[in-house]
Amino acid sequence: MMPFSSNSKGRTASHAGSWYTDDGKKLQRQLDEWLDQVPSSARPIGTASSQEGEYSPPVSNARAIIAPHAGYAYSGPAAAWAYKSADWANVKRVFLLGPSHHHYLPVAATTNYSKYETPLGDLVIDVDFTAKIKQEWKLQVMDPRTDKAEHSLEMHLPYIYRMLSLHNKSFQEDPAAVPLVPIMVGATRPKIERDLGAHLAPYLSDPTNIFVISSDFCHWGSRFSYTYYQPQEGSAVNLRSNTPSSETREYPIHESIKAVDFESMDAVESGVHEDFLEQLERTGNTVCGRHPIGVFMAAVEQAELGEGKGRFRFVRYERSSEVERADDSSVSYCSAFAVL
Repeated sequence: MMPFSSNSKGRTASHAGSWYTDDGKKLQRQLDEWLDQVPSSARPIGTASSQEGEYSPPVSNARAIIAPHAGYAYSGPAAAWAYKSADWANVKRVFLLGPSHHHYLPVAATTNYSKYETPLGDLVIDVDFTAKIKQEWKLQVMDPRTDKAEHSLEMHLPYIYRMLSLHNKSFQEDPAAVPLVPIMVGATRPKIERDLGAHLAPYLSDPTNIFVISSDFCHWGSRFSYTYYQPQEGSAVNLRSNTPSSETREYPIHESIKAVDFESMDAVESGVHEDFLEQLERTGNTVCGRHPIGVFMAAVEQAELGEGKGRFRFVRYERSSEVERADDSSVSYCSAFAVL
């Protein structure tokens, strides 16, 4: 990590051309197609929120979303559900919170760049604000190598740019009018999540702020060192790659994965930070954005927003594949929104 000193050069779109297309026109068409596929009316899928009835995107004052960050061929359609649910019209600042995949970090860090490039156009960093919270929140600063290697933030940039281009008049007139605040959240302990949440909390009530939380859900398979299997009856076990298919035929592995993911989603929807931490501890579910989610949940608990405000409603659940055998693998993609 390095001291804060704004870098006038932009962070290049280092994953463009591999994780998603680097052709701006093609990328815009893809995003628009995925957004168009989201229905005009739908019902949330979480156990708790599904009882609340249908919603129609965009949802008024929905200023926080959880969306995945895998390659667009896998997670792009699922992410569209979160982005289309959000209310982008009056946004003047975008907070982007994502996990650290490549650099061990016990706290959180922001960027040293003054802009993040995308194939659609540049997103301007709120340099003065990031310098302010770096000092007040005791954040570190990502060095350029770490910043460019991290995909959890970059995979959201084209969607953010496109939604602002479509729905935000200030951004249409001048992209610098709606700057970005990137925050990479490390392997934070619960106390650190609560401390960061306390810093974030005052900004939740500002109707011009929007919050994007980057997270995939279960990474299942031996290559992820996670083979947790919860049968319908009996105790959970960790499968081995040579576990016979006959042992999981009656209750397929992908059904166990879904059940554990929905437990995690329900814990997030509860709005209780401690419930989410307990569910992850009990199941070991490999929710890679658990720390950014935890920071936001802790912020909501301390923000005094009013009954039900800031509680996520999950609206989409997909997986890269449906695991049938113990030597298979999959990654889960969830989308959610919260009204602030």
